[in-house]
Formats: sequence, C-alpha cells, structure tokens
Amino acid sequence: MSTGKAFQSFRSIRRMPGPCKRKAQAKTPTPQENSIAYDSGGAGLLACALISRHPATEQSHHFVAALSRSRLEIKVDSRRRTRQRGSALLMVLWLTAALAAIGLTVASNVRGETERTETSVDDVKSYFAARGAIERAALHVLWGRNYFAEDGRPLYYVGNPSMDLAFPEADVHVDVIPEASKLSLNASRPEDLFRLLVALGTPEDRATEIAAAIVDWHTPVNQEQPSPFDSFYLSQSPSFLPRHASFLENEELLLVKGMTTDLYYGTSLGRAHTGLRDCVSVYGSGGAVDINTAQPAVLQAIGLAAADAQTIVRSRTERPVLDYKELADIAQSVGPAGSRLRIGGQSMFTLRATARMRQPDGKLSDLRRTVAALVKFNFAGNIEKAPVGFEIVRWFDRT
Repeated sequence: MSTGKAFQSFRSIRRMPGPCKRKAQAKTPTPQENSIAYDSGGAGLLACALISRHPATEQSHHFVAALSRSRLEIKVDSRRRTRQRGSALLMVLWLTAALAAIGLTVASNVRGETERTETSVDDVKSYFAARGAIERAALHVLWGRNYFAEDGRPLYYVGNPSMDLAFPEADVHVDVIPEASKLSLNASRPEDLFRLLVALGTPEDRATEIAAAIVDWHTPVNQEQPSPFDSFYLSQSPSFLPRHASFLENEELLLVKGMTTDLYYGTSLGRAHTGLRDCVSVYGSGGAVDINTAQPAVLQAIGLAAADAQTIVRSRTERPVLDYKELADIAQSVGPAGSRLRIGGQSMFTLRATARMRQPDGKLSDLRRTVAALVKFNFAGNIEKAPVGFEIVRWFDRT
C-alpha cells in the first residue's frame, strides 16, 4: 500500500461518525496494534488507519511494524544525542574554566614581571642620577662659593650640611659630610674612644677593652713590653698579628679584639643605633668636630653632656649653624667641651647622594638609590700647592 492511500484511510477514520468510531475503537487489538498503541505520535495514528482499512493485509502489518521500529529507533537515537550534547557542554564548561585560570595566571605573571622590570629600570636610572649628583655636588663644593643662585645665595657655603639638586627626571638629596665630623682612628685619645663606645650603647667594661685594643693596633711594637693583645690574635683561625701602625682603612676595625659587625655597622632594625663607622675615620679629627654633621655620639665623645648634644642636634635640624658668632655662643653655653666644636671641614668630605625618580604625575617614586664617595678637594691656596680640583678617593655603590 502506498503512503498516500494510508493517509486517505487516516482521513476517513477522522471523518467517521461517532458510533462508527466507537465501534472501531471497541475492536479487540491485535499484537501489531498493541505495539503501535505504545507509540502516541503521528506514526501510531497512521498505523491505526492502515489496520482499520485493511486489517487482513499481511503487507500492511509488516509495514506498520517497520514503521513502529523506526519510530522507536528515532527516539532512542534522540535520547543518545541529548546525552552526548550534555557531555559536550560539560567538557566545554570545564575547558573554559581551565583556560580562564590559565589566562589569569599568565596575566598575573605578566603584571608582576612588568612591575619588576619597571622597578629595575627606575633603580638603574636612580643610580646614574645619584652618580651625576655626586659629580655636580663636588663642583658646587669646589666652586660654589664664587657662584650664586637666582636668590643671590652662593651655590655652596662653608658648613652647609646638604644640598638638593634637581634633574629632568629625578630629585637628588646630597649630604655633605666633612671627615672632620668624625673622630680620628689614629689620633684620638683613649678616653674619647671610651666615651664614644659608651654613647653607642657598649657596656663600660667592654668599651674599655675595645678602646685599648684600638690604641694598641696603631701603636708601634715595644720589644720590652709586648702587646697584651697579640696572643689573642695569634689564637684566631687563621692567626694574624695587628699592624702596630696607623689604620689605613676604617674596615680594619673589624679585626680588633671585641669588635662586632653590629657595633661597627649599626642597625636600622628595631631600636636603630648609629654604627662606629659613622663616628670614626682614618681622615677624622683629633681635635674639633663639625657642629652641623657630627653624630650625637661623637658630640658626647668630645665631652658634651647627652642633653646638650640632643639640643644641638634639634637646633641644627631646623637651621644649620653657619655664623661663627653663633658658634661661639653655643661653645660658651656647653662648657669646656665647646672649644672642640667647629664649622665645616678641611679637604676630605664624604658626599652621599640619594636619588628618587619623578613619576609622570609629578610625584616622587618610593624607590631610593644611594651612592657615596670619599672626595679630596684641592681648594685654591691649598698647603700642598696642588692644582685646584678634586679627586675621588673611594667610591661606595651601596651604603
């Protein structure tokens, strides 16, 4: 039977009167009809039409069974495709989440590397800005007394403890520290060294031993009275003997009996304190020290009371002492130790430059880079009759 005839039979069923339709419905279903009744779609209705019209046709029964099986196969295949689509959706979601996590990780790494690169670039720029500031500050110290700024003041004047220099992309603060603000390692008296060590927080018994060891280090050997410290140095591993001559470098202090790195370098962790290296120098003064740059411990070492030393420090922070009459008034007020105060230094200076880059918004970067140099100046009319100029004796890349 053709498909067109089957649909005609279906339409005839739909047009049957009520009793006929009930009679057709009351007919006992065959097994084929039962299998067709399971399917409630259009194929089931089509099969009912075929059987009602030609119930005894064997071909129609085969056709109906084949049609039912195909419908069932379509349903099973539809469910299988639905499950496959669900699995594919889950896979896509998991893959999207994984790609998102990878993307966030890569973005975080890129951002971190970019920031580190910018920091490294700023560090290099700050380093060269600080180096340039050392050279520029040295010229100001050498010639600044004869040249004036726009406000009429000299670019540098004796006793000025610092200067601020502007560069196109950085601002640099330069500390001008005369070596005369420190005690001499080779010429200071033992009592000055003792007071200095005590002011730095060293116990008195230990301060006495270290001061004696410093003096012994630069004292020539006496064959009749051997040094009491030589046996200690010979017992070290590796063993050595002290120079028994003048200190050539400040770092030689690290070999002296009783000296520690904490005492020599100082610390900025917790309760910060000044290190011995900031208070003594092989180019230091055995007499008067600079009132504007000497450490509080050095002021106490020359005989000032702790309260007087703190008063001087607070006063010079607000305004440095540049007038010799003012210096005389301060010296008179602090007693005999006031005679060991002076303004400025001689020919040896430490220039310490701290550079900060200027950001696009005009603010200064939090990154700071500090370099320093020990500079010897040959001013006009110097005793050595050396050509006017300066020379860098020692360079410090990290301070």
